Amino acid sequence: MIEMKGKITIFTKGIIKENPVLVLLLGMCPTLAVTTSAINGLGMGVSVIVVLTCSNIVISLLKKTIPGKVRVPGYIVVIAGFVTVVQLLLKAYLPQLDESLGLFIPLIVVNCIILGRAEMFASKNTIVDSMLDGLGMGIGFTMALFLIGLIREFFGGGTAFGIELMEGITPMGIFMLAPGGFFVLAMIIAAINWLSKGRAIKKKEIGCDGCPMIDTCSGICEKEEAGV
Repeated sequence: MIEMKGKITIFTKGIIKENPVLVLLLGMCPTLAVTTSAINGLGMGVSVIVVLTCSNIVISLLKKTIPGKVRVPGYIVVIAGFVTVVQLLLKAYLPQLDESLGLFIPLIVVNCIILGRAEMFASKNTIVDSMLDGLGMGIGFTMALFLIGLIREFFGGGTAFGIELMEGITPMGIFMLAPGGFFVLAMIIAAINWLSKGRAIKKKEIGCDGCPMIDTCSGICEKEEAGV
């Protein structure tokens, strides 16, 4: 019973408590760039779910095989392989969505959410836990992008999934531009922070603590100090 509760916690934390976009404030570039429509947000989110879950499983499986000194390049190779598969599938079966998302599909390779989960979680936990973590974080990311995209599409274009909803009313085009994306994201985060009474968005001091790349950076600094 306790073990099952732990599995549920791993899965749900990425959806609610540690939502990568709305709580941890990660992946801002694709979040603001592709969410001009609900379908774009949903498509990007599902792509990240597939890549994040599959890469977490493989990295957890190979965590004792990948040498520590090249673990980050190793993670990137694994992630890049799954990104290539997703991109080819989109080109073959959803060419319009692939064209809309454009460069942001290949850029999943360097998405800080995916690389961060590989370093912080998958490389230190079991295959099942890593899969649940990937699914939870991916679903949380998808929900955030879908919500932002739906709001921007509704107010900026008067549609939802391409269906006209504001006939006779002039949409506010600013919601389809970068300032509109920042505004919608800020309003959602403010609402979450207000509903949670300030507990959702964790206050952290600026620094290296908690960064998934801290071990790598520390190793580089130590070598420089030693004159290597």
